[in-house]
Amino acid sequence: MVKGDRRATGLLTALLFTTQLGGPALASDTTLHGTATKTRVHVSGHDKSYFSRHPKVKAATMGAGLGAGAGALTGLITHRGVVRGAAIGAGAGAGVGLVRSSATMKRHPIIKDVATGTLIGGGLGLAGSRRHGTAAKTAGVGAALGLGAGLLKNLK
Repeated sequence: MVKGDRRATGLLTALLFTTQLGGPALASDTTLHGTATKTRVHVSGHDKSYFSRHPKVKAATMGAGLGAGAGALTGLITHRGVVRGAAIGAGAGAGVGLVRSSATMKRHPIIKDVATGTLIGGGLGLAGSRRHGTAAKTAGVGAALGLGAGLLKNLK
């Protein structure tokens, strides 16, 4: 194929593509991103939002927001620091969000509930006390509550 033929083919493909999609109104309303070859037209899929393309980021962000609120409230109630509690809660909440959205954990719902309870209990224990022993105890209580909830929900 000669270089001029390739340019002519590309221009012809672009012209056909724009006339099929609406002519002159398309150029003023929408910007197209993509490539054109002799046989196909490739348009990049930029129609989805960021969070619909990255569901794990969405789950971690939402979990971190909820965890930060719960941790800040725990830090306020226990007089251990609102910002400290919010930071600990954000970390634990991001972990909970990732556990809840995990494909592996969806196949094991009881374990998912145990892991969720453990993370929530551990996060609240760390945000509400200065001792790691207390955090371990609250994580154990959270795991037990998660196991109980998982068994009640999922056993038939």
